[in-house]
Amino acid sequence: MLYVEILGNMPEMAGDEVKAMLELSCGKVIGRDYLLLRVEAPRKSFPYLDRLGLAHEYGELLVEADSVEELLEKAKDVEWPIAGTFKVDTETMANCRHNVLDLPRKLGAVIHAQGFRVNLSKPDTVVRAYCGERLYAGIRLHYFDPKDFERRKAHHRPFFRPISLHPRISRAMVNLTKARKELLDPMMGAGGILIEAGLLGLRVYGVDIKPEMVEGARRNLLHYGVRDFVLRLGDATRLGELFPGKKFEAVATDPPYGTAASLAGRKREELYRRVLESIYEVLEEGGRLAIAFPASFDGVSEAERVGFRFVSKYYQRVHKSLDRYFYVFEK
Repeated sequence: MLYVEILGNMPEMAGDEVKAMLELSCGKVIGRDYLLLRVEAPRKSFPYLDRLGLAHEYGELLVEADSVEELLEKAKDVEWPIAGTFKVDTETMANCRHNVLDLPRKLGAVIHAQGFRVNLSKPDTVVRAYCGERLYAGIRLHYFDPKDFERRKAHHRPFFRPISLHPRISRAMVNLTKARKELLDPMMGAGGILIEAGLLGLRVYGVDIKPEMVEGARRNLLHYGVRDFVLRLGDATRLGELFPGKKFEAVATDPPYGTAASLAGRKREELYRRVLESIYEVLEEGGRLAIAFPASFDGVSEAERVGFRFVSKYYQRVHKSLDRYFYVFEK
């Protein structure tokens, strides 16, 4: 049994990202307690879980209990898979129903009694205890260091454009497409989505109508060590002409939200409709599209008109003049 701790800013999107990765590796979510997902998955799921963007960590879940006393009793019977030294960290979630103030010391004492040494400053193994409706304890296997994502934010890239998705959200969009080998971003801008897809080992394809964006995206991809890419100068509404005979496994994109002047002279809603039609033309049967639209645009109706099947959507308020939905569609 595994646990995954997801982030709380977009929890539904985060939960579905985990499900998408598990669907690629014969795993499944079997329960949820606020931000803690209980997961059944084989070891072959680990590389897919390593891809997550909207997660804090995942690990091996060893104990579940309805009280601190029960947790400590069960912990005595666990063969803790600890390498070297350890420490206990407790996560008190917003729905915590138990008094866990002294739990790190008590659980640490139980594990120490099995012969393991404590190191509070630089432990080799982190034991995680979670308090929600129930109590949980396990061993951390993978921590998603936020600094890794922060280093890829727009202002750290050699080609800088201030309007860009957070790398965590870009990563989640890639994962929600369930891409295994390749991904297209037909309105790539500075290449934020392509960077995340490329770092996952996917072959990435990008399109933009502005020459400076194509060159800037190329610089950004190379800066972060992404080498397997194809970038084209062209119109996202004419993808079939840019990639004749090519069908893509997955598409993820964040279209511009600006005025007609910044959309190659076209009205925003008209551009969105034509881009959806163009993406549908080059997407494989069964392939997925992850895309963002402002909340004023009816993404579901417009995508279904083209022929897409609606999978899910997630709301985000960016600022007082922009709120949007992230959508997932399937052909």
